[in-house]
Amino acid sequence: MAVPDYQSVMLPLLEYAASSNGEITIGSAVDALAASLGLTEDDLKQMLPSDIQQTFVNRVGWAATYMKKAGLLEATRRGYYRITQRGLDLLEKKP
Repeated sequence: MAVPDYQSVMLPLLEYAASSNGEITIGSAVDALAASLGLTEDDLKQMLPSDIQQTFVNRVGWAATYMKKAGLLEATRRGYYRITQRGLDLLEKKP
């Protein structure tokens, strides 16, 4: 499977945050989402064109950033997120 774009990672990330019952880190989200999406080791080793960061890590980071701006996640401290009530309400609607 190819590495999904950040929009495709948003719902699984929100569901992971809801299931964690507390704070999540981008690192733990990357591991959990990679397993749930069935990404291979080769997929996870894929780098951005700049060769600075892994593509999937970058996509999860951007998904978290945009969901934070939408009020679905909140940053509790650097690199840590928690789902908001708005995020929980959205999941109840089964998007």
